[in-house]
Amino acid sequence: MRRARAALARAVAEVSGQALGPYQSAVVRIGFAGTWLFFLLREFPHRAELYGPDGPWSQELAQRLLDSNGAFTVLTWSGSALWFETVYAVAVLASAGLLLGWRTRATSVVFMIGVLSLQNRSVFMGDGGDNVIHLVAIYLVLTRCAQVWSLDARRAGRRGSATAGAAGPVLWGVLGVVFAYGAATGRFSPGWLAAFAAVWVVCGLWWLVDRHEPEGEGRAVLDVLANLLHNAGMLVIMVEVCLIYATAGWYKIQGSRWQDGTALYYPLGLDYFTPWPALSALLAGSGTLVMLLSYGTVAVQVAFPFTLFNRRIKNVLLVLMMLEHAGIAVLLGLPFFSLAMIAADAVFLPTGFLVWLGARAVALRAAAPRAVRRPERSPAGPTPAPPPPETGLRPDPALERGTG
Repeated sequence: MRRARAALARAVAEVSGQALGPYQSAVVRIGFAGTWLFFLLREFPHRAELYGPDGPWSQELAQRLLDSNGAFTVLTWSGSALWFETVYAVAVLASAGLLLGWRTRATSVVFMIGVLSLQNRSVFMGDGGDNVIHLVAIYLVLTRCAQVWSLDARRAGRRGSATAGAAGPVLWGVLGVVFAYGAATGRFSPGWLAAFAAVWVVCGLWWLVDRHEPEGEGRAVLDVLANLLHNAGMLVIMVEVCLIYATAGWYKIQGSRWQDGTALYYPLGLDYFTPWPALSALLAGSGTLVMLLSYGTVAVQVAFPFTLFNRRIKNVLLVLMMLEHAGIAVLLGLPFFSLAMIAADAVFLPTGFLVWLGARAVALRAAAPRAVRRPERSPAGPTPAPPPPETGLRPDPALERGTG
C-alpha cells in the first residue's frame, strides 16, 4: 500500500506540476492552425458560396438546424455580407496568430469561434478533416500550447512574462464586448454562455495575478489548474486519434471490398478522386499493390492503439500512417483532410525527435545570415571559413515560467 500511495503521489505531482508534452502541443497547434489557414486562403474566392449568403444552405436552414442541435455560430447573428466578410477575415487572422503563437490564450478562443462559426453555418462543406479540426479547435483552448516555438515564449524570455504589453488586454476587452452583446441579445445557448463566461473570467484573473503577483500563491494555484487542464486536453486529443483509427479499422474489416483487398481500386477510378489520372491508373493497374495497400491500411489502423506502450513499434506505425495520409493527399486529392490527420498524429511524436528538429531549425536560422553575408574569394588568398553554426537548443525561459 505504501508503494501504491507513493506511486499515486508521484503521478499526481507529475500531472499537476507541469504541462506535459510542450513540443507535441506546439506541433498540434501549428499543424491545425496552418491547415485551417491554408484552407481559408485557398477557398477565399469561393467563400460566399461555401459559408456565406450565396451558398445553397440558406440562413433559414442554418438557423433551423442550430435551434435543433444547439450548435454555435456567429454568422447567424446577421445576414449581411459585411458581417460575413468580417467573420471570415477574423478567422484568417486568428489562424495566423495561433500558428505563430501570438497571444495564444486569446487567439485560441477566436480560432475556435471562427472554426465553429464557419463549419456550423454550412454543415455539408467538408471532407472528414473538418470534423477533426472542429474538435481540436475546442481542445486547444484548454492547452498551454505556446510553451515553445511561439511568439509568446519569445516574449516571456525577453520581457519576463507572456502577458506583457497592451495587446492582450485589448483583445480580451473586444472579446468581452462580443460576449456581452451575445448574452444580452440571447444569441448564446446556456451552455455556450457559461463556457465563454468562464473562459473570459479565468483568463482575466490570470492576467491580473500574472501582472501583480507573479511569484505568489495565487499564481501557483492557477499554474496547477492550467497544468491539469492542459494535460487533460492533450489526453483527450490522444484518445480521439486512437478512436478515429480504431473505429475506421474495425469498420473496414466488416466490408467485403476490404476483406478481398480491392477497396482501394474503386476510388482510383472516380474522376472526383483522381487529380493525377495517369498516376491513379498506374497504381490501379497493379492488383498486388492495391491488395497490399488495402490490407496494410486496415492492419495499421487496427494495430496502432495497441502499440502505444511499445515506443519502437508505435513510432514505426506512426510513420506509416503519416505516409498513408500523404498518399491520400496526392492520389485522392484530399490535402486538407490529410494535413488535419497528420497534425493529429503529431501528438504521438517522440520528444527527442522534436527537440532535434527544433535544434536543426535553430542551426539553419543561425547559418542563413552568414551565408548571405559571406564575402567573395579575394585574389590574395582564400577567405577564412565561417564558424560552425550552433546545433543545440538554447534554454527557453518560457518553459520554466509555464507560459502558453
